Amino acid sequence: MASTIPNASFTVKKSSFLDGNGYVGVSPLPTNLKFIYSSNSRPSLHLFAVRATKSQNGSDSLHKLGLTDAQSEAAVVAGNVPHAPPVPPTPAAPIGTPVVPSLLLPRRPRRNRRSPVLREAFQETSLSPANFVYPLFIHEGEEDTPIGAMPGCYRLGWRHGLVEEVAKARDVGVNSVVLFPKVPDALKSATGDEAYNENGLVPRTIRLLKDKYPDLVIYTDVALDPYSSDGHDGIVREDGVIMNDETVHQLCKQAVAQARAGADVVSPSDMMDGRVGAIRAALDAEGFQHVSIMSYTAKYASSFYGPFREALESNPRFGDKKTYQMNPANYREALTELREDESEGADILLVKPGLPYLDIIRLLRDNSPLPIAAYQVSGEYSMIKAAGALKMIDEEKVMMESLLCLRRAGADIILTYFALQAARSLSGEKR
Repeated sequence: MASTIPNASFTVKKSSFLDGNGYVGVSPLPTNLKFIYSSNSRPSLHLFAVRATKSQNGSDSLHKLGLTDAQSEAAVVAGNVPHAPPVPPTPAAPIGTPVVPSLLLPRRPRRNRRSPVLREAFQETSLSPANFVYPLFIHEGEEDTPIGAMPGCYRLGWRHGLVEEVAKARDVGVNSVVLFPKVPDALKSATGDEAYNENGLVPRTIRLLKDKYPDLVIYTDVALDPYSSDGHDGIVREDGVIMNDETVHQLCKQAVAQARAGADVVSPSDMMDGRVGAIRAALDAEGFQHVSIMSYTAKYASSFYGPFREALESNPRFGDKKTYQMNPANYREALTELREDESEGADILLVKPGLPYLDIIRLLRDNSPLPIAAYQVSGEYSMIKAAGALKMIDEEKVMMESLLCLRRAGADIILTYFALQAARSLSGEKR
């Protein structure tokens, strides 16, 4: 087998890409390929010979031929096309598979799902530690106290355990936290005055964290229930009615105290009417125009909050919260709350709970340009933990799927007790 190539004369070793060995349906080529002079080639060009040989150890190996681009192109033009592996054979179907004509489908969506590379390229929703806000429970003690209903969660000592937990979160990219205090019963009152004590647990904690981690984004909870002797989010009248405007007055003082301590985002979770506008005005009047408001826009009177209330020992002393939190049966009502919060100056709109209310997250996402937050609440967390412990589900996979679903529904950020664990999973770190 011979062909004409312009330039010089040399020999190359036998290459596996030339001999065809190991490929189904391809016969081996001769062991020697010799390129010889052709009488009708141009007289001014020099010619060379190419020979395929075995390597010294007898094995086939792939080597460059030492050709210039022009020489390689000339070889192909002359019909000496280098061999490449053949197209793999079609995998066999199992015995008994019916032989049917192909469906005449102009579009087959499975084509875009057929390999990991394609699936990743076309993935519409991403999940990052930057999407997480880590809820942390704090108390006055020095020891970290386990929360029985929330495996893996603790009431953290504000000076030690909290700082260590925040450091762990920052190490894997979670740089936003939200603080929830367990307040001593002796400091609780009917009007929740401890909520705006500027040397109280939350303001002290904010100052400590900002001193240690200046770039940490700190969200705070604005509500009276941790400070109320009645366990409600507002002041309770003697007939059991939650007083709206008087409560808002207290919340404004609470938000200002938190902002003065260094909070980046205050988060009214109380569901009182008009509180976003009042808090915005109070913050601005005190020079805190830079402090954001994340409003609990659609907070439902849900049964998924049980473990959280155990963590803070903040269960209502009587009744329920249905006169201020939303009815789980209602959908359109969320639009009313959205419009009020937007008009009053909210910077972020939150839906709580998360996974059972994906439709509400999508509703807010489709009707507002503001960032949307979702709270994956304690009950959601504890159910996944319990089912994982019983080996009924793969905890890690269900955790990540649940967070991805919240993002897919439209949440920009997610408040989740899984923040540290999920961020470690995303970074490939083993627990």
